[in-house]
Amino acid sequence: MTRTTDSERLLILAVDDDSVIRSLIRAILAQSDDPAIRGAVLREAATLGEARRILDTENVDLVLLDVHLPDGLGLELAAELQHGAADRPAIVALTASVLPADQQAALDAGCDAFLAKPYPAAALVAICGELATRRARALAIRSELP
Repeated sequence: MTRTTDSERLLILAVDDDSVIRSLIRAILAQSDDPAIRGAVLREAATLGEARRILDTENVDLVLLDVHLPDGLGLELAAELQHGAADRPAIVALTASVLPADQQAALDAGCDAFLAKPYPAAALVAICGELATRRARALAIRSELP
């Protein structure tokens, strides 16, 4: 996926109450070999409330979502977005809960992918690139429809 202007840059929202995890995500994305990921605009939220405020005001492409947050479960936000607009952001659940039932709950709530913490940097970059490309294609197809 190629983006050429600031308004076309990928917008990623990292939602995690742990500032170290958010810093790690920031570093991984900034060092990516994928220019769209490396050049992405990153917004950060430590709570569901902060995430909702960002999502209400910005056109987010991808949400990296911790499941356990101080003000609720990230899966609540995933479910809200799942039932929202057709152009909702792609969602990746990031959690230390690695049981198959946890993964299925994330997918059932509307997450597009699941990464278990700790995850390799390459896995995060790969899933971000894949979902960003998939979303860009879907939006392009929708914009061509009458």
